[in-house]
Amino acid sequence: PSVYMMAGLQGSGKTTTAAKLANFLKKRGKRPMLAACDLYRPAAVKQLQVLGKQLDVPVFEMGTGADPVDVAKKAVENAKKLENDVVIIDTAGRLHIDEELMQELVTLKNKVRPNEILLVVDSMTGQDAVNVASKFNESLGIDGIILTKLDGDTRGGAALSTKAVTGKPIKFTGTGEKLNDLEPFHPDRMASRILGMGDVLSLIEKAQTAFDEKKALELEKKLRAQQFTLDDFLDQLQQLKNMGSINQFLGMMPGMNAKALKDVQVDDKQMVYLEAIIRSMTKQERSNPSIINASRRRRIADGSGTSIQQVNSLLKQFESMKKMMKMFSNPNKLKGMRGLGGFKLPF
Repeated sequence: PSVYMMAGLQGSGKTTTAAKLANFLKKRGKRPMLAACDLYRPAAVKQLQVLGKQLDVPVFEMGTGADPVDVAKKAVENAKKLENDVVIIDTAGRLHIDEELMQELVTLKNKVRPNEILLVVDSMTGQDAVNVASKFNESLGIDGIILTKLDGDTRGGAALSTKAVTGKPIKFTGTGEKLNDLEPFHPDRMASRILGMGDVLSLIEKAQTAFDEKKALELEKKLRAQQFTLDDFLDQLQQLKNMGSINQFLGMMPGMNAKALKDVQVDDKQMVYLEAIIRSMTKQERSNPSIINASRRRRIADGSGTSIQQVNSLLKQFESMKKMMKMFSNPNKLKGMRGLGGFKLPF
């Protein structure tokens, strides 16, 4: 099997990133196995087991009293028997770089001979991320970098600096907390986001993964017939959630650079309130919001645990959404449109 060894400091998101990588490879037809070799951090093995169970990916472990090198070697042997074609080794981290950590990783490298050593770096640490990448590369000889917690608008510098200092490619970026939030790194797309030109290709790729093609065709027919209802709106919100963070999604839209997004920060928890409001409506109200009078609004607010003002805001923005969706169904009307125009998000 191909063997990938993950390295990095504590808190960089190494264990979660190992699981994300397994998920990424599994979706592309591989049969990954995770090896629990972080035997120092409390509950690290358990964390990997929980993540593996969520992904239906096997996790090889020998408890916390074992030797990490033995665990890694036996994981590779076990993968051969079970016909897993990829082994991802989650190694121990430290709060800071020290000789003991490096020696353990060097020993692991020499005994297991991984195909690639991937360094997981927290991009939010700024210049520290560059220093960590440099020291790990000098001691271990890394093959690539995975930047976690990456915001394409404000932390692009970390990506540029780690590549320049180590000379090693950035292979993936972690863009959120979900196990789907790992993307191959595209320098041109990163530059496009930093310059406020959006990242349409990544947006399309995410949409293709998250959206149901059959539902999309049905929605297109409804839009053309101007039959977009609150049920459709709720369905679109749920599919948007599958694409990841709303702010991340907005950051990929042309014209939505850091400055533009400053006034449009969206708390993903607000999505819960939106769903609650819509689900508190009757089927008739969702199909025809114009019948929702004052008493109905009060009932909906009470039923959803929100305020009448929030219900009013949703209904008002739903009308704006209908107009916007109508524009998207007619490409000619989109010419010259920048960012979100005058549209305000219903959050």
